[in-house]
Amino acid sequence: MPTRMPSLPRHPRILVYTPVEGDRYPPLLRRALPEARFLFCRSPAEVLRKMPEADVVFGYKVPAEAFAAARRLRLIQAMSAGVDGLLRSPLPAGVPLCRAVGVFEERMAEYALAYLLAISQGVRQVLARQAEGRWFPFLPQYLHGRLLGIAGYGAIGRMVGRRARALGMRVWALRRAGGRVTGAERTFGLKELETFLKPLDFLVVVLPLTPLTRALIGRRALRAMRRSAWLMNIGRGPVVDEAALLHALDRGWIAGAVLDVFAEEPLPPEHPFWRHPKVIITPHIAGAAFPEREVALLVENLRRLRAGRPLKGLVRRTRGY
Repeated sequence: MPTRMPSLPRHPRILVYTPVEGDRYPPLLRRALPEARFLFCRSPAEVLRKMPEADVVFGYKVPAEAFAAARRLRLIQAMSAGVDGLLRSPLPAGVPLCRAVGVFEERMAEYALAYLLAISQGVRQVLARQAEGRWFPFLPQYLHGRLLGIAGYGAIGRMVGRRARALGMRVWALRRAGGRVTGAERTFGLKELETFLKPLDFLVVVLPLTPLTRALIGRRALRAMRRSAWLMNIGRGPVVDEAALLHALDRGWIAGAVLDVFAEEPLPPEHPFWRHPKVIITPHIAGAAFPEREVALLVENLRRLRAGRPLKGLVRRTRGY
């Protein structure tokens, strides 16, 4: 971000686009920012047409080609925690890009705990036996004392760790540069990936997608894991090499996978994940839209921009997050 940003107009024009729950945003925005003029867009074509007028872009899955038409942007506020799609766009130089922080942490941690508990309590087996009308006693596992590895120990990862520790789990963390962090027994850098993975009972992936993390969880990493371990990806789909994961599941290198994000979304109906007995699929719902918090973050960052204060969630474009 440059030392001196162009001033934000008194009545900024805010372009708003999201293909998800778009109808929930207009009343929230008009109430929160009565002085603003809103450019609500319902299609990528409308975004392209209105982009030259926009002082601020507030959106999710904004079409990449639209930014080439920007003429007066002061701020790009993403509705999502991940901004790899935006970073592939021709963003105007010097315009701050902010990702959503303080929005999805609790929901994503709750998702992670739900599936950790479902796995340990054998919920899939219980439902299958119920559908068959079979009485089949078994000994469930417990999370207390089990080792959870969290790959990506930012705000979301820390919240997952906090919730897991409340159930008595041990927590290890994987971060880009390693170092010591609060709430994790041990912390590892990306170069120590296999050492990090070897003893885990569960791996939760919440890493951003960058050149360093693309396909990070590939054959070599999966081969390092315990045969009884489960992988859960709630971060970005391409961080996990899907072909390598299928290979690992078919050969019993790991016990199973919970996948909320994928390299291609929606996941094609012919994809083998759909019918794989060791895979649980959810349709990118771990970080479901939270319009109230997203709008509150936009309002806060507009205040900070006017006051020349540091922006929340400001992305370092060279790092990708």
